[in-house]
Amino acid sequence: MADTPPLKIVQGTALNDQQKKDLLHRLARVEGQLRGVQKLIAKAAVPADCEAVAQQMSAARKALDRSFVTLLTSAVVTHAEKAETTEEAIASTRRLASLLEKFA
Repeated sequence: MADTPPLKIVQGTALNDQQKKDLLHRLARVEGQLRGVQKLIAKAAVPADCEAVAQQMSAARKALDRSFVTLLTSAVVTHAEKAETTEEAIASTRRLASLLEKFA
């Protein structure tokens, strides 16, 4: 497996640089967990090995869910801080709430 170069963080208004770095770090850990799950599956020899696979899959799923929550909470904070009016802040919060309803 070839190493991928680090991602260039683009300046924008969606998230600040630190929020992006945090999310990318979390996702890199999830990626590592999933590679570990793949190895466990490949090496599974007895029925008891399935428990270890299930445990690691559960941990990866929870880490990914936590990344999702971090994404939305970071976005709420960033968008509220950058809103110029109360109406903009409310509209942004509604958009993010709809994402939560749609994907959570």
